[in-house]
Amino acid sequence: MKDNKSKIVLITGGNAGIGYSVADRLLSLDITLLIVLACRNLTKAEKAKESLVAAHEGAQIEIVQLDTSKLSSVYEACADIKRRFLRLDCLYLNAGTMPDVSFNYVNFFKSFLNPLKFIRILSTGEGLLKVKDSMTEDGLRNVFCTNVFGHFVLIQGLLDLLCADGGARIIWTSSSNASADFFSIDDIQHENGHEPYSSSKYAIDLLSHALNEKFGSSGLTSRVTCPGFTSTNMTNAILPDWIWAFSYPILYLCRLVAPRLCITPHNGAESLVWLFSADPSETRSDMKYVSHCSLLGTRYIHTDKLTFAPDDPETLFKKMNVLEQSFRKKFTTTVSADSS
Repeated sequence: MKDNKSKIVLITGGNAGIGYSVADRLLSLDITLLIVLACRNLTKAEKAKESLVAAHEGAQIEIVQLDTSKLSSVYEACADIKRRFLRLDCLYLNAGTMPDVSFNYVNFFKSFLNPLKFIRILSTGEGLLKVKDSMTEDGLRNVFCTNVFGHFVLIQGLLDLLCADGGARIIWTSSSNASADFFSIDDIQHENGHEPYSSSKYAIDLLSHALNEKFGSSGLTSRVTCPGFTSTNMTNAILPDWIWAFSYPILYLCRLVAPRLCITPHNGAESLVWLFSADPSETRSDMKYVSHCSLLGTRYIHTDKLTFAPDDPETLFKKMNVLEQSFRKKFTTTVSADSS
């Protein structure tokens, strides 16, 4: 176990896209940080580590294997992290999935008839994607488990570290696609709907707010961000390469009316990096911090007010807690047995 004097920052999904850009930009701000890449694929994580060390001489990078879609992996990661560290200073909950996704061409071309709708679609992606969900090996909906529940289990398993030394910052990667219209407090896994990604991101917004209410007295703060539209492995699979190549110049021009078109992960990471340095007392749990980028490439932060039914954050937390407890004994017993 390391009693490291450096600030310790753990990033889920840190080997690529937004997660990698956060690590890269944080090291540019402070080379003394200890960055922990919590990733599903260890080979890709090692390559990311090599790239970060090459770009930032003297960088401290460690790797933890974590797959938020598999609860056994989450509990094993918690045990590993607690063996290696006495505390965490910042936890970026960034890993996510948007599986079997396809582009809704009909909605896209229909939006041309309504300029306001077209701008909204560009800003949020609402109605543009068709996502097919599936089940995990634990019997949970894949999008819900990967984006939300796996991270909730991680938080619960690391509470001692997160509340040590005055408390840590939790920073979630949410989305402008999060919508109350596609979320039901009576169906938190979105088993009966057709917008699992949107539902999962709205659940993140609720859960983040609840965490502040539950653990704020211990110094823990939780905030949600939106990286805007960025070109990552997840989005690149939506359209053929030739369409993206044709679209990028148009997307850059569209920043005039839709500055959430950050396009590069480096730009999209703006809100996540900004929150790392911001005074928590000057940020709010009922706001979403959104990365924006001007036509000329200037990055800045915009805030969106989060709106939800007053009881929903607390109700969601309770339901998630009950669900987590139903798995905890099974998996923590297994992890303990494997470690002995």
